[in-house]
Amino acid sequence: MTTEVVLGVAGGIASYKAAELLRLFTESGHSVRVVPTESSLHFVGTSTWEALSGKPVQVGVFEHVDEVAHVRIGRSADLVVVAPATANLLAKAAHGLADDLLTTTLLTATCPVMFVPAMHTEMWENAATQANVATLRSRGHVVVEPAVGRLTGADTGKGRLPDPAAIFAAARDLLEARPRDLTGRHVVVSAGGTREFLDPVRFLGNRSSGRQGYALAEAAVSRGARVTVVAANVELPVPAGVDVVPVVSTEELRQQVHAASAGADAVVMAAAPADFRPAEHVDAKIKKTDDGTTPEIRLVENPDILVELVAARGAAGARPVIVGFAAETGDATATVLEHARAKLARKGCDLLVVNDVSDGKVFGLDTTEAVLLGADGTVVEVPPASKSVLAHSIWDAVVQRLD
Repeated sequence: MTTEVVLGVAGGIASYKAAELLRLFTESGHSVRVVPTESSLHFVGTSTWEALSGKPVQVGVFEHVDEVAHVRIGRSADLVVVAPATANLLAKAAHGLADDLLTTTLLTATCPVMFVPAMHTEMWENAATQANVATLRSRGHVVVEPAVGRLTGADTGKGRLPDPAAIFAAARDLLEARPRDLTGRHVVVSAGGTREFLDPVRFLGNRSSGRQGYALAEAAVSRGARVTVVAANVELPVPAGVDVVPVVSTEELRQQVHAASAGADAVVMAAAPADFRPAEHVDAKIKKTDDGTTPEIRLVENPDILVELVAARGAAGARPVIVGFAAETGDATATVLEHARAKLARKGCDLLVVNDVSDGKVFGLDTTEAVLLGADGTVVEVPPASKSVLAHSIWDAVVQRLD
């Protein structure tokens, strides 16, 4: 059965990015009806939308009156996505105003509705806009947090439209009817791999790409959470609706995770922090010597962030729920799960996600598999699947512990 998507386009400079979002929907087999506002046509014209969607485009309610489009489009939709959603559009939607086809469609839609704001930082942070966003969220609508980055002209700040691929991923989760069981929760996710520099050009690092951490962030957004990601050297598009704090070293990761975790409901440590760092950092590049001798590099142990988080919570604290990751290989002394159970007891977290990384498995791949070990003795096996599937399995386990 074909999924009917309504793509609303409000009048902002980011309107051109909606063309890429439309392409992602149509190439995935969705039937898309584009409903632009009059002002948005100053940026992208009707001929573009009609060519890309294969459907006629209208703006006002008095065009093709016999079709009663202002009622029919909303009723037949499986999902409505407004991208970009301007401050003006958010205000109209929050107050139930209906003066064109898009706003009347929003009033008649009974399906999930997702607003993707894009505007200057001052407009986004204005008390009126924030009140309108709160109103829309209280009614069950999804309002995605805007991204931080370059805005119109030379301005930079929060208000940028997220990457179309990230918007599409969030919309896909809505179409799959993900539970909204993290609504009102703040969760923190670490992602990527830290780097410990020997000199200005060389560092100790690992193969973690951050894909699983970003999949966890996307899944949490789709379930209603406010999400902060502390990202160590991640080179991936930022998930829609996520606040990202970039870091490089393990010490930076440590500081930012502790700061973000204050008052959080859950912390998922999906990053791969380096266990060791060089005892000394050399300010100039280490050179080869004529006599063939090689430098000796002395390492010192980094703090264990996961153990610190558990200790900071205290014995009596139920929050945050703390999830650790263990990339393990078996050896002559124990199997992967035996090593993982020992680590779970040693770390003291609520849940440990165990990846068998023998022969290069998991790192950088689109698929993964894992075993979720609970401190309460539960064991959940997640067979080979996408990182999104594993992410939702982890949040399922977290929600059980939150409740």
